[in-house]
Amino acid sequence: MSEEIDILDGEKKIGRATFVKTAMGGFAIMWGGLTLYPVYRYLCPDSKDEDDASSKIASLDIGKVTDFSPGSGKNFKFGSTPALIIRSQDGDFHAFKAVCTHLGCTVQYRKEKNSIWCACHGGAYDPASGKNVAGPPPKPLLALKVEIVKERVIISNA
Repeated sequence: MSEEIDILDGEKKIGRATFVKTAMGGFAIMWGGLTLYPVYRYLCPDSKDEDDASSKIASLDIGKVTDFSPGSGKNFKFGSTPALIIRSQDGDFHAFKAVCTHLGCTVQYRKEKNSIWCACHGGAYDPASGKNVAGPPPKPLLALKVEIVKERVIISNA
């Protein structure tokens, strides 16, 4: 078998071995790129928090203080972004953007475990601080500011 390029009648013809080696090399490069891209995305997640449409919202009234019993949590929309408010057992309010910092899934509050949980890969966050405490999330949740004005719960960007 010859790996040479034959020139017949002014046309280049590539041997079988050269073609197979080139095709396998191209396949290997493609496979490597497809394998390494998810690793890159995990290690360098998007920083789209600054460009978020919800950053244009100044504040949002989500209800009366009495609508939230101690030890409960509720998901709501803060502009186009899901958000979460939690009322701790001692009556304090904590609010976060409900977007998991791992892959962008929506998180929810689990009363029975007193934690914020991501169903995609089992990530968990502390309900008081939003700090990542278990699973693959690389960063804490983004906090929102909670104010009580005339017995109404007002959420705004922190």
